[in-house]
Amino acid sequence: MKDRVFHPGERRAQALAQLDIVSAPIRSAMPEQHRDFFAGLPYVLASTLDENGWPLATLLTGQPGFIRSPDATHLRINAPRRQDDPALAAMHSGKEIGLLGIDFSNRRRNRVNGRIGRMDKNRIEIVVDQSFGNCPKYIQIRELVESTRQNPLPLREDLVTLDDDARRLIAGADTFFVATHAHGDKPQGGADVSHRGGKPGFVKIEGNRLWIPDFSGNNYMNTLGNLLAQPRAALLFPDFDNSDILHLQGTTEILWQPGALNGPDGAQRYWCMDIARTWRFRGALPWRGLHVQYSPTTMATGSW
Repeated sequence: MKDRVFHPGERRAQALAQLDIVSAPIRSAMPEQHRDFFAGLPYVLASTLDENGWPLATLLTGQPGFIRSPDATHLRINAPRRQDDPALAAMHSGKEIGLLGIDFSNRRRNRVNGRIGRMDKNRIEIVVDQSFGNCPKYIQIRELVESTRQNPLPLREDLVTLDDDARRLIAGADTFFVATHAHGDKPQGGADVSHRGGKPGFVKIEGNRLWIPDFSGNNYMNTLGNLLAQPRAALLFPDFDNSDILHLQGTTEILWQPGALNGPDGAQRYWCMDIARTWRFRGALPWRGLHVQYSPTTMATGSW
């Protein structure tokens, strides 16, 4: 079972973390509860690769029902796509794609990794290779309320370096998303996007480098396994206060010993990203997040 669902990078990461994962409920088709879950979401995270093989992440939004599942191996997303979004511009039929559905009202999340089938102006069809659930650890509950957005939305801002707004967002973040990729025979490998959470301040800014603690999760080591296979990543930071989205791309390195740094309580290892590219969308989220309730597992961790 292990050799069928994990690629060599993931197995190597599990070994370095001294984990022995015998099996995992990673399926080649979505169970009905996952199909219903995606169909009820008003947003979904997606990842793919650009023309140079760099991971990209984006967030698609719509009214519940904008995602449909005609059968257990397909998802269809109907949402307008802005032309200046690098991730959306890179998507085309046959391209690898990773999806993360996450519900901020109840800490539930499910993942789908696969390939893009048919596409048209507003529809993306995903052919499922892997479907699996994730634990609710480190997900903060928020009430999402409609934001007042400009119409049309402001154009993408390309940043030469992190400005004050970007640093403020990262330094105060309790949530971000990471897109990674690993080449491999299907169903292993491919594009992936995952959630990371912690107390505000759990991401440390050190010049042009970000340090992230790796807390105990589902032990699959999907993200770190991908980074061992391909050390490039993309990070997406949502600003729940003013509806901005900050995007970062860069190269990564993993420190496997918890004592390597004097980091937050609960860190089992660390990884860092040296930033190569930064861009931002102002007011891109159709909602703001209010009344945050930190996860019990988040509260058991610390900050830098």
